[in-house]
Amino acid sequence: MTEVEIYTQFWCPYCARAKQVFERKGVRYREIEAPHGSAERDEAMRRSGGRNTMPQIFINGRHIGGCDELMALDAAGRLDALLRGT
Repeated sequence: MTEVEIYTQFWCPYCARAKQVFERKGVRYREIEAPHGSAERDEAMRRSGGRNTMPQIFINGRHIGGCDELMALDAAGRLDALLRGT
């Protein structure tokens, strides 16, 4: 089964948009709230190679980036393959 993790902030419209993509596709995800100054934010930055924007999205442990990268993968028809693990 595909594991999707999204590091988010409460007020972030990009986070909401990314979650909507997964919800529309019927994909379950684990949301990790990562406000400024939190251990979760530090973890997101470490795992993403220092990126400090939200969201930061991982599919099967692979960092794919934020909302813009997610939308680009979907538009290119490559997101569904990632979600299937192929």
